[in-house]
Amino acid sequence: MGSFKRLILYSKPFWWRFVISIFATLGIAGTDGAIAYMVKPVLEKMFSQKDAIIFLLLPVGVVSIYIFRGVCRFTSEYFIATGGQLAIQNIREELYRKNMSMSMRFFNNNPTGSLMSRILTDVSVMQEGVATIVIGLFRDSFTAIGLLGVVFYRNWQLALICFLAIPMTLYPARTIGKRIKKLSSQSLGKIGDISKILQETFSGVKVIKAFGLEQREVNRFVKTNSEFYQITRKAIKYAALSSPVMDLITSIGIAAVIWFGGSMVMHGRMNTFEFFSFMTAMFMLYSPVKKLLSTYNVFQRSFGAAVRVFAMLDETPEIVDHPDAVGLGIALGDVEFKEVSFRYNKENVLNNVTLSVTKGEVVALVGPSGGGKTTLVSLVPRFYDVSSGSISIDGIDIRNIKLNDLLNQIALVDQETILFNDTIANNIRYGKSDATSAEVEAAALAAFAHDFIVELPEGYDTNIGDRGVRLSGGQRQRLCIARAILKNAPILILDEATSALDTESEQMVQKALTNLMLNRTTFVIAHRLSTILHADKIVVIDKGEIVEMGSHKGLLEYGGLYQKLYSMQFE
Repeated sequence: MGSFKRLILYSKPFWWRFVISIFATLGIAGTDGAIAYMVKPVLEKMFSQKDAIIFLLLPVGVVSIYIFRGVCRFTSEYFIATGGQLAIQNIREELYRKNMSMSMRFFNNNPTGSLMSRILTDVSVMQEGVATIVIGLFRDSFTAIGLLGVVFYRNWQLALICFLAIPMTLYPARTIGKRIKKLSSQSLGKIGDISKILQETFSGVKVIKAFGLEQREVNRFVKTNSEFYQITRKAIKYAALSSPVMDLITSIGIAAVIWFGGSMVMHGRMNTFEFFSFMTAMFMLYSPVKKLLSTYNVFQRSFGAAVRVFAMLDETPEIVDHPDAVGLGIALGDVEFKEVSFRYNKENVLNNVTLSVTKGEVVALVGPSGGGKTTLVSLVPRFYDVSSGSISIDGIDIRNIKLNDLLNQIALVDQETILFNDTIANNIRYGKSDATSAEVEAAALAAFAHDFIVELPEGYDTNIGDRGVRLSGGQRQRLCIARAILKNAPILILDEATSALDTESEQMVQKALTNLMLNRTTFVIAHRLSTILHADKIVVIDKGEIVEMGSHKGLLEYGGLYQKLYSMQFE
């Protein structure tokens, strides 16, 4: 019921659509009730009074009623379905917005395929359910109430017999519905597993083919898909069982009505036309009641999905603005780490790191893999928050700076070149959406990307495909650098920006990086020590701690871990 109430709240902005639908639904219920009620007088006039006019008017009346009913049905279903669709659309958008507001820890803990499944599959199941539920609740409830009035009006004793069969259907409906809800939640979880496999295999297809493991991935997919079928089969079984059980119970009520009603006709306590009118209303009544019970199964399936969706909507973002957070404007670029420690789950990744970086200084972070270099720079844009200690920019704790303002101070060039299936111009413009074409071109020139761009068929308007697949590694990296140059942030983070490039591409990218680092506070993570020889400060990190710090020359003379790493690379 909590999920149902939340759905109603999402539907509130579109209340006028539901009001129109309710009035149209009343029209449908009214025509059904009128048809059942008119059976008695029409039969009497036709067969007892031999009224010829009825024979002429009846066909016209039937067609007119069904035209009116059809208009009402269309209006009801259209407005209620579009209202439900708009409500679901808002839920999907809010779910995506919530995901985008979550911290990197959230994305580390939730596979991409599962997140996609929640937004696509789970919300779609909700959407299907809401349309069915709302239409069923309004139309079938009103119709049942109207017909119930007719049967009680015709004969209240028979109506009580007829009505007693309806409560008998509630227990099996509730029991079956609970099972369907549980199985629906399980099947959606399995769909998430399938989405995860698809996302992993399609994005990593090159590695799969290189190792010849296509069949292994197919087997993994087949196994998960088979598990999904087993869960779905059980849900289908319960859904299929629902209708026969309801029919059996309602048949008891129908049989009782026929027996008692027939006895009343034979003993003269009820005439034949009244009995036919009652039977017509009763048969028409059981149809919407049966639909309502069927809707209950859809209700349970839909809210199995709703529970999963609302659980994610209720996730609390880890990284949020402090109530007294301030704007920063344009920072100078002084960055200070004070006794910074960071714990990921139960694992200590950084321990009491203290480091001061002044405006325009280039700081290289080196050390063995897994030492904590990337984690340290990831704390600056608050991808994660420190477990203890503090990080400040221009003397202000970054937790007291508005998150948008903080991110505006930082540009990132990662070893993984993240580009989008869009034009080159729009990829460069990604960090500054209002940049002019001249600014985009200037950034490309500074990144040594202009020459290869103008050689492409459509120049800056060339679509580069999924993740920039139509470009070489060096070209993709230079576009990322151009994007960072255009953003013009005072603090720059370079995380292994040249690690995956050949020598020629690396030299070109290194020139572009030199332009990018000019007058910016720069953190450089590099395994190739040849790229950081001229850094103002080299910080050696091992096992989450700073073990050495100084210039290239001074660290070589010191003869510690840096000298060992340098010797291993240049032997």
